[in-house]
Amino acid sequence: MNVLELLNTRYTTKKYDVNKRISPEKIEELKEILRLSPSSINSQPWQFTFVSDPELKRQLAFHSHFNKEKIENASHLVVFSCVDDMEFFSQEIKTYLPEFAIDYYNQKRKQFSVEYIKNWLSNQVYLALGVFLTACAALKIDSTAMEGIDQKAYTEILGDKRYKVLFAVAIGYRAEDDINQLHLKPKQRRDKKDVIVEK
Repeated sequence: MNVLELLNTRYTTKKYDVNKRISPEKIEELKEILRLSPSSINSQPWQFTFVSDPELKRQLAFHSHFNKEKIENASHLVVFSCVDDMEFFSQEIKTYLPEFAIDYYNQKRKQFSVEYIKNWLSNQVYLALGVFLTACAALKIDSTAMEGIDQKAYTEILGDKRYKVLFAVAIGYRAEDDINQLHLKPKQRRDKKDVIVEK
């Protein structure tokens, strides 16, 4: 199946089969795919937390508003976080970035506010999300991206204050009665002429 076919058949899963689990091999593949995700200047300002422990999933689900049932029934929950401790990050990039990239980052920090830098770094995590959702589709894994979570509560529960939780993705396999399946609810997208501009 090519990429276009994948994107035409992928949809946001609303109900998961609690009895179906993703194999350890596929989970390891997803971890490596996330590790290889692109980011500006190869900054990699992220942390990806794979949650399979039922009790921890329940704790996080409690702080997930209308996404509670999805998280409890999904095979795994993947939490996407962005670095929040700028001093830590300034030291961390020295371990993997070339000197010219470090110089670029340090210059950017001098030019812009901390808020601007954090927003810029957060944008990089969303690049990884796009890669991840497409990879899940390629591996025939269903997914649900969720910003409807209490980011502060998630960050507290996961316990690494160097990073701030941005969003999470439930992954697993759809329930047979999932009402969002494409044969029940066809995919709706704006017309190409309304979103693609050629000049």
